Amino acid sequence: MSDTDWFSQLLATPWLLVYVALTFVVAGVVKGTIGVGLPLLAVPLLALVLPPTTAIALLAVPVLASNVWQAVDGRGSRENLRRFLPLSVMLLITTLISVRLALSLPAEVLTTLIAASVLCAVVLMLLDQGSGIAGPRERWMGPTVGVLAGAMGGVSSMTGPFIITYLMGLRLPREVFIGSISIIYLFGIVPLYASMAVYGTLGRSEALVSAVGLVPLALGMALGKRLRRRLSELAFRRVLLAFLAGLALLLILR
Repeated sequence: MSDTDWFSQLLATPWLLVYVALTFVVAGVVKGTIGVGLPLLAVPLLALVLPPTTAIALLAVPVLASNVWQAVDGRGSRENLRRFLPLSVMLLITTLISVRLALSLPAEVLTTLIAASVLCAVVLMLLDQGSGIAGPRERWMGPTVGVLAGAMGGVSSMTGPFIITYLMGLRLPREVFIGSISIIYLFGIVPLYASMAVYGTLGRSEALVSAVGLVPLALGMALGKRLRRRLSELAFRRVLLAFLAGLALLLILR
């Protein structure tokens, strides 16, 4: 499907509409359960049936809305902003530099980069053994993580793998983790989607579908909150890792 006819095909194809809606629901379930993972799951799933740049653009409104809500709802937002400001600034700058590259890449290359981002998330989660990050190391690791996450986010919209692993190493309480990562994400998300709007990749059609996607996303997040009470963290982590690994392989072989 080309970048120019995806919207008409979406409206004319019932199964495609259902698939896109279910993708938002599934991604919402993950977001509601662990506080992260919306682009990490939704972009690869949407890229299976839509152009990669379109898949990234359709997440604009749901990603912005969900992270603003979690940032406001999180604990110690001001303290978190000050603590992670060096990381966030480097994330913003690197995203602005790298996003233009993504818009000039062929769809096949961009799909491969998205798959590599998912595999990176799997590897980083598997390698995380809970060794922790000491205070002095945080001073230089934070900006470094911001650069790496910005480079990945600019070309694939996925800033998550490096940032999630880094914050897990800081041993943040669950609610502080969710509030902190939502604030950090905004420094990468806002320049990414603003650049896409300027370059014409995020247009009216993408914005419309993205806004409508808030409905199934909200349903999924509500289900995710219920699932959080019943599913152990270890069990969900294993299911998520297996799903991500299979999804990355599917994208590579596509």
